[in-house]
Amino acid sequence: MTDAQAGWYDDGSGAMRWWDGRQWTDQVQPPPPKEPGFDGFANRAKADAEAGAQPRPAPQGMSYVVLQVVLKEKFWGSGSGNLTELEKVINKQAALGYRLHTITTAASGTSGFGGGDRIQATMVFEKLP
Repeated sequence: MTDAQAGWYDDGSGAMRWWDGRQWTDQVQPPPPKEPGFDGFANRAKADAEAGAQPRPAPQGMSYVVLQVVLKEKFWGSGSGNLTELEKVINKQAALGYRLHTITTAASGTSGFGGGDRIQATMVFEKLP
């Protein structure tokens, strides 16, 4: 049993699946359409980061959940200093009965408009017995 609220969650297949608060249902829907242009790109990056960081149960029959979190994305300057975001994500998933199994981070700079950096964490959580 999990404490995840009912709602649409990414089921790992690229589709959104309805979690009824106790189990996965057969209801699926495609992801929302992409917005064009730079604003669309920025909105998608923000939405992906926020959606990836949301606690969620594992798909039916699975024991692992993979979450991807953008820790910091800046258009000007460098440095993140925002590791408390990792703590929040890990603790939310732990409250659902999962422990952190693996974490990897990647940092990339950009030479584009304004410079800046992006730090991304990919975490694998394992369901506790």
